[in-house]
Amino acid sequence: MAMAETLPKRPLLDLADPKFLADPYPAYRFLRERAPVWRSGSGWVLSRHADIAAVLKDPRFGHDFEGTLSDTRERSDLLEEPVYRGLRLSMLVRDPPDHTRLRGLVAKAFTARRLEAMREKIEALVETLLDAVAPRGRMDVIADFARPLPVLVICDLLGIPEADRPRFLSGYRVSGRALDPTPMTRQELDEVNAIAVRNRGYFEELFERRKDADGDDLITALLHVRDEQDGRLTHDELAANIGLLFGAGHETTTHLIGNGLLALHRDSGQWQKLVEDPTLADNAVEELLRFDSSVQLTTRKAFEDVTLLDGTIVRRGESVMCLPGAANRDPEAYAEPDRLDITRKNVRPLSFGGGIHHCLGAQLARIEGEIAFRRLAQRLPGLRLEDIEHPAWRPTITLRGLTRLPARW
Repeated sequence: MAMAETLPKRPLLDLADPKFLADPYPAYRFLRERAPVWRSGSGWVLSRHADIAAVLKDPRFGHDFEGTLSDTRERSDLLEEPVYRGLRLSMLVRDPPDHTRLRGLVAKAFTARRLEAMREKIEALVETLLDAVAPRGRMDVIADFARPLPVLVICDLLGIPEADRPRFLSGYRVSGRALDPTPMTRQELDEVNAIAVRNRGYFEELFERRKDADGDDLITALLHVRDEQDGRLTHDELAANIGLLFGAGHETTTHLIGNGLLALHRDSGQWQKLVEDPTLADNAVEELLRFDSSVQLTTRKAFEDVTLLDGTIVRRGESVMCLPGAANRDPEAYAEPDRLDITRKNVRPLSFGGGIHHCLGAQLARIEGEIAFRRLAQRLPGLRLEDIEHPAWRPTITLRGLTRLPARW
């Protein structure tokens, strides 16, 4: 028998509420305790670690991004918007066999050996960024450090020419609103579309410049695949997935560093532990990923009737919203989950997803985070954040991060 609880129809998860965006964890705790499998509208919301881990690994769940199982007419017009035309061709939301094909083509750039080989470059980038700010005695952690580091790293991995990289440090941006489950206003959609069109235009021009070039970067490799005759990669798929890799390759790492540094300073004893023993940085990254994840939710749809761990039956075509941010603070998975502890053992957060959609760049993000936190603690031990009580959060929930984070030392 299903154990799901149907709660009164009130906004348990008001995803657009600034209070929720600033601190979603009380709402997550309420859901875990009162309705861990919650019927919301025509879908389900999951907040427990075991339930979410099971769904993310279950091949009976997928994205069905085009809505063919249940709501084709509702989505048909939306899918013609530029931002969704690109997103629908990316491996982020594709299901097998397309997902398998696209991920296989990209995965060669994210081998453990290749990522470890990038460690020296990442170390050098961190030193350069810290050299620029250290004498000033202040910085905006996001603009001066947390954002440029992963942007430059992903530029190198993709093979974006050095002459083009300054544009990505200043005028280029991506928007996480297209990934949120809350509908956008027409104004928001127009803004997101403009970003998508501008970004697509740059990569189209870059592909034309690079089509006959040699190199061991990912763009060159995928251009060669596109130009082969076996149909493994279309031009539109190439553009969509390079755009995805650029955005995903820096957004989540930016938020890992920003959210993590904020968490460390909200519990100054944890920052002091890291300062006294910078070798804790590796473990600290795992705990910070758990404590305040860059990715707060992901949605799946049932391809067939599925019985969840508690007996709840999810019918074919129904959606399931998974909340990794809630799962990461499940007391059934972690003792004292609302307490930050960078020495915590056996931390395995769901922040990078699971199953076939487990984040390809997870290891790269971990390497960047470990080097960033270690060197911040070593070089700027007196760093203090100017506003830890009311920082500026981005108005998105799928990707949780700060717009700015002023610091002094």
